[in-house]
Amino acid sequence: MRPLRRLFITGASSGIGQALAEHYAQQGAQLGLCARRTEPLQKLAERWPGQVSCYPLDVTDARALRAAAADFIARLGDPDIVIANAGISVGTLTEHAEDLDAIRRVMDTNFFGMAATFSPFVGGMRRAGRGRLVGIASVAGIRGLPGSEAYSASKAAVISYLESLRVELRASGVRVITICPGYISTPMTEVNPFPMPFLMPADAAARRFARAIDKGRSYVVIPWQMGVAARLLRLLPNAVYDRLMAAAPRKPRQRLRE
Repeated sequence: MRPLRRLFITGASSGIGQALAEHYAQQGAQLGLCARRTEPLQKLAERWPGQVSCYPLDVTDARALRAAAADFIARLGDPDIVIANAGISVGTLTEHAEDLDAIRRVMDTNFFGMAATFSPFVGGMRRAGRGRLVGIASVAGIRGLPGSEAYSASKAAVISYLESLRVELRASGVRVITICPGYISTPMTEVNPFPMPFLMPADAAARRFARAIDKGRSYVVIPWQMGVAARLLRLLPNAVYDRLMAAAPRKPRQRLRE
C-alpha cells in the first residue's frame, strides 16, 4: 500500500487548486492548502476533517508563505509534493496606463508567487533527496496572446523558471514538473466571451494532472490536443502567426480573477 502523501497546494480555494485538493484528499493525503479566501479553505477542512491545514494568505507575501511552510513542516514533515497553482488572469493593454497595476499584480502573483511558494521547501527536499515541485503554467505562455500581455508573459516566465529549476535540481532527486493546461472550466475561464476548444472540467483535469505528477513527467500539456495546437503555433513564422492572431478574440479588461 502506498504511504499517505503530504501535499502543499496554493490557489486551493477554487478551480484547479480546489479540484486537486479534492482529488488528493480522497486518497487520504495530508494537505496544506493556501488561498486568499478563508471560507472555501474552511469548507474543505470541514469536508476532510483531520486532513487539511488551512493557510489564508496571498502568495505575493513571501514571509507569510515561509511561516505557513514552517508550520506545515513542523507538524507533518517535508511535503512529498508542492503544487504552485495560484494564479490570476485579466485582459490587459499596455496602452492604458491604468492597466499597469494589473500587469504588475499578474506578474507578482503568477511568477514571483510560484518562486515564493517553492523557496521554503527546496532546501529540505534537496537534503532528503526526494520530492516533487509542480508548477502550473499555461499554453498561453507558449506564444503571446493578443490582449493578454500580462498573463502570457507571466506564464512564459513560469515555463522558463521551471526549466531552470529543473536543471538546477537535476542531480538532487527532486523532480520539477511543468504542467501547461489548456482551457479548464474554472472561474478564471468562465468570463471568456469566446469559444474555448477542448474545454475540460476541473475535476477531470485534476485527475490528469495527478497522473502526470505520479509519473514524474518534466513537462506536459493537458489536454494533449492543446499540446499539438501549441506546438504547431510555435512553429509558425511570426508573419503567419501575427496575421492569424490579429483577429483572435480577447479576454475582457476587467477586475482581476483568481
